[in-house]
Amino acid sequence: MLGEESEFFPLITTDDEDHFKLEDVPEVLPILPLRNMVLFPGVVIPITVGRDKSIRLIRDAYQTDKIIGVLSQKDPNIEDPIFNDLNETGTVALILKMLRMPDGSTTVIIQGKRRFKVNHVMQVDPYLKASIELYTEQRPAETDEEFKALVAQIKELSLKIIQHSPHIPSEATFALKNIESPSFLINFISSNLQVEMEEKQQILEIKDLKERATLVLRHLHKEMQLLELKNEIQSKVKVDIDRQQKEYFLHQQMKMIQEELGTGETEEIKELKEKAANKKWGQKEKDVFYKELAKLERMNPMVAEYSVQLNYLEFMTDLPWTAYTEDKFDIRNAEKILERDHYGLEKIKERILEHLAVLKLKGDMKAPILCLAGPPGVGKTSLGKSIAEALGRKYIRMSLGGLKDESEIRGHRKTYIGAMAGRILQNIKKAGSSNPVFVLDEIDKVGNDFHGDPSSALLEVLDPEQNFAFHDNYLDLDYDLSKVMFVATANNLATIQPALRDRMEIIELTGYAIEEKVEIGLRHLLPKQVKEHGLKPEKVSIDRSTMQYLVENHTRESGVRNLDRAIGSVIRNIAKQVAMGKRPVMHISQSRIEQVLGKPVPRDRYENNQHAGVVIGLAWTAVGGDILFIETSLSQGRGKLTLTGNLGGVMKESAMIALEYIKAHAADYHIPAQAFEEWNVHIHVPEGATPKDGPSAGITMLTALVSAFTQRKVKSRIAMSGEITLRGQVLAVGGIKEKILAAKRADIREVILCEDNRKDVDEINPKYIKGLKIHYVKQLSEVIDLALTREKVKNPLPINTPKKRAVISKK
Repeated sequence: MLGEESEFFPLITTDDEDHFKLEDVPEVLPILPLRNMVLFPGVVIPITVGRDKSIRLIRDAYQTDKIIGVLSQKDPNIEDPIFNDLNETGTVALILKMLRMPDGSTTVIIQGKRRFKVNHVMQVDPYLKASIELYTEQRPAETDEEFKALVAQIKELSLKIIQHSPHIPSEATFALKNIESPSFLINFISSNLQVEMEEKQQILEIKDLKERATLVLRHLHKEMQLLELKNEIQSKVKVDIDRQQKEYFLHQQMKMIQEELGTGETEEIKELKEKAANKKWGQKEKDVFYKELAKLERMNPMVAEYSVQLNYLEFMTDLPWTAYTEDKFDIRNAEKILERDHYGLEKIKERILEHLAVLKLKGDMKAPILCLAGPPGVGKTSLGKSIAEALGRKYIRMSLGGLKDESEIRGHRKTYIGAMAGRILQNIKKAGSSNPVFVLDEIDKVGNDFHGDPSSALLEVLDPEQNFAFHDNYLDLDYDLSKVMFVATANNLATIQPALRDRMEIIELTGYAIEEKVEIGLRHLLPKQVKEHGLKPEKVSIDRSTMQYLVENHTRESGVRNLDRAIGSVIRNIAKQVAMGKRPVMHISQSRIEQVLGKPVPRDRYENNQHAGVVIGLAWTAVGGDILFIETSLSQGRGKLTLTGNLGGVMKESAMIALEYIKAHAADYHIPAQAFEEWNVHIHVPEGATPKDGPSAGITMLTALVSAFTQRKVKSRIAMSGEITLRGQVLAVGGIKEKILAAKRADIREVILCEDNRKDVDEINPKYIKGLKIHYVKQLSEVIDLALTREKVKNPLPINTPKKRAVISKK
């Protein structure tokens, strides 16, 4: 009945109650809504105020007469209640004290004075106000013996409840015995009854004190019955616990007898001891194991901790502490395996062979942490298998995409229910070797939330200076990961935490050229699809030219996943005809490809140069390179610049820099100065649903603007990429290989790049860019000379003709 809040209830006398009646109460009161609480007259309670309206109300009232009205909410879940959400009957309260808590909240101690009923709503904002009508309490006569007996019974029953309840402090007994006023006694007990809010509100609304006392007594009887029932159940449970303890001691005695007879060890403990005897591990690990095993032997197999301890010891014995596979140092064989499984990827193959060579010469080295970064479908994940086969090591792949819980890496402490080791050690255990090739797939897609930051947990795993003593929370011992060869894969390096990126050796895998895709299709994808669909490889054939047609017209990607799917669709069509008993032509032709896959996919290709202000730029995307059309149009106006096409901030800045550069050098291009004031400029990049950003389109925008203002034609079949400065310099940009290959796919003949990008082009196999002329520039003037012709477009805009302005005559 009474809780811990009893210390907030000072005792009041009958004289105090009479004084409450004589105090003046304003006709209009600010109304404070209460959740899960009903205030009774005379009772003092602390409340925590969190709503902005309520905090303002308390502050205003505390600075004036400190009198407020308190109404309980009908539904405590309503955040911003209005009068319809509150009960009509409440209690006038006096603010005794206002406290500012350390956590920033406000706690108010209030004392109930008198009951009231709301008459009219006077104010809603900034907080509720209403006119009220005070209740007149109907008290029985002093000679009413029945009421006296009722009060005595309430007090006696309350004392019994306090005596039998273990949660109510004994000080509550003295508080109850010292209450003299019958009215305050009833209010005090009503406030502490363990009943629903609606029932407390019902007690508050009863005007007749005798009727209220009867209802309180009824609730006390019900509470007493519930308390007796709880005590009875508790005594039964105690008997059950005593019986379990007795069984436990009997089990312990039986265990001692079994040990004396030599029959005490269970099968699990025997198996653990056998595994430990044959295990090669350090002295520290051995000491911890036998210490934990001794603890297991002392446990009763019936208790829950037994299985937890057993699982931990089994995990310890299953880990390959010092078990290593022997590396193969046949460099030529490793080169053959890498060439067999992957076409191209020369840089990564060279890096693996270098690692093998150092291992062969030195015999031991810290394993490198490689990160293969590139677009989807270029073979990053499958490369891990080839590396493992080339080294003769076990292969593990762990996908990190969407991982948000740090304990997935470090594990949980074994004291938790359902605890387990992190996925790093779990996979090491499955591999059965402490030096596998461990592929951390999609490392750029690791997330973080309130469970922790897994990318920070990976810092220890991927640091060669730390991972020789990797600490897993479940194992609670250091484990050596320095011999593991970690290979991470990522599509976007920008999303990897900088500290994590710094610990890895980044090897960028660019997209495949058309010639490379044709070779991959012929050597790898077609035989694989034929085998998977139950056909004989020697029966199905395709020409190199047909494979090139398939690559160029039905796929648009940096990798080869869509090409694999397209080949699979054609092979399925042949397999269906074979299964139906037909004799299909097993040679794949262009007509069969169009029959199965449909007409060629329309793609951005160069069209013509009949429009001024339209220039082709080169762009890098997550799935490879692409071409980008920059369109510029002029309209008569006041020199306004408009940019559309879902452009990012950096790309917008490039357009502004290009326009300002042209304004500063207008004379060089024979553009009249008034043209910038009389013509509005609109720059648009098509495909507005796709976000575009970066500085690479700088020289493209400059060329488009000069072409628009001079009405000169852009040279046919030319594309460009480079950043610009206000000083007229051209700066280098990234993604050159993807951009060059995109230009080749789009039938572009000439490309303009920064001089500093020459080294990037030199890394591309010359046969893949055959027929493509590349110009290297340093200044913007060189770009315009290369990109624009002297010929003007048909029907050029009258840029050089000043716009006629209306002249208003003055009379």
